[in-house]
Amino acid sequence: MEFLLYIAAGALVGLAVGVTGVGGGSLMTPLLLLFGFPPHVAIGTDLLYAAITKSSGMYMHARRHTVQWRIVGLMAAGSLPAAGLTALLLATVFTDADEYGGLLTTSLGVMLIMTASVLVFKGRIQQRSLDGDSAVLQSLQHHQGVWTLVMGLVLGVLVTLSSVGAGAIGTAVLLMLYPHLSPIRIVGTDLAHAVPLTLLAGLGHLFLGHVDLKLLGALLIGSLPAIWLGTHLGTRLPDRVLHPILVTVLLGLGIKYAVF
Repeated sequence: MEFLLYIAAGALVGLAVGVTGVGGGSLMTPLLLLFGFPPHVAIGTDLLYAAITKSSGMYMHARRHTVQWRIVGLMAAGSLPAAGLTALLLATVFTDADEYGGLLTTSLGVMLIMTASVLVFKGRIQQRSLDGDSAVLQSLQHHQGVWTLVMGLVLGVLVTLSSVGAGAIGTAVLLMLYPHLSPIRIVGTDLAHAVPLTLLAGLGHLFLGHVDLKLLGALLIGSLPAIWLGTHLGTRLPDRVLHPILVTVLLGLGIKYAVF
């Protein structure tokens, strides 16, 4: 019965991902915590889940030549070493996972709040970046190579600790630094970076013993067909209804895990 429940959970999250386009980590990890899984298992399992479910999207974007591989390389040069080092520090600084459970849930809460904020202000971020009327944005864009590397490093740490942010936060970073990239190239480039980042972070958690492989299999069985179904339903459902609901859920969960 539990296995069927996890398949259903995977289908629910997969459907939401397909309809809204928001990464599964923002929804799957909180759901696994509500099921009673400890933070390290929820985050570790979700990272490998994210790597697998995002890989088909990355493949399609690569075939359509909508990935800016130079930008992916710059972000990965910061994020992949940071993800590996973060997993190594968790293994060496703490004696067991219970000692850093609070760190993981707080990181999750902060990233959920940031994700909700990005969803609310994404259009404004894009417009301000295109206008270039902010001294801060002008400085970021003038040194975009350096800041791409730095932002990748920050994402590597936070995604490893929370499983959240490789999608929404990565997209916001690209919008700020590369405002003249078309939306399809923003999405493709972000996906191409998110897959190796979540894979390496997930393998780090697997090395630490944080991944429940049976749970991972059940989630994938449920979510993969549901994502396909959700992408087709998403074109028929009003975004003005779905968007506020999703933002409210993410913000509420973020406050719960960051504060309480």
